[in-house]
Amino acid sequence: MQVKLFDSELQVMNILWEEGDLTAKQLSQMLNERIGWNKNTTYTVIKKCIKKEAIERIEPNFICHPIIRKEQIQEQETTELIDKIFNGSKSLLFASLLDKKKMSASEIEKLKQIVKDLE
Repeated sequence: MQVKLFDSELQVMNILWEEGDLTAKQLSQMLNERIGWNKNTTYTVIKKCIKKEAIERIEPNFICHPIIRKEQIQEQETTELIDKIFNGSKSLLFASLLDKKKMSASEIEKLKQIVKDLE
């Protein structure tokens, strides 16, 4: 199932992926502390996530349970980026990342291992 999450929805989902199930009240408090959202904003975004079936609402206490996995969204977003910006070419994405950012020896070794594992 493909679910398109906007930045605000990802804020909510990231907390649930990090912390696990939380009440809407706990989520609201955490988002207020982290990014200054008020209760109404948080509840509006939670409701959008429920409508998209990214979050399940469990009673009592309006517990928010993430239905979709973080890895699923990461894969979808990466695929969309590759298709949209790099014409479906993973190697062009990879080359762009390597060209624009200085990498440590450790990061380079990790990448070499990833490529070796794919062979």
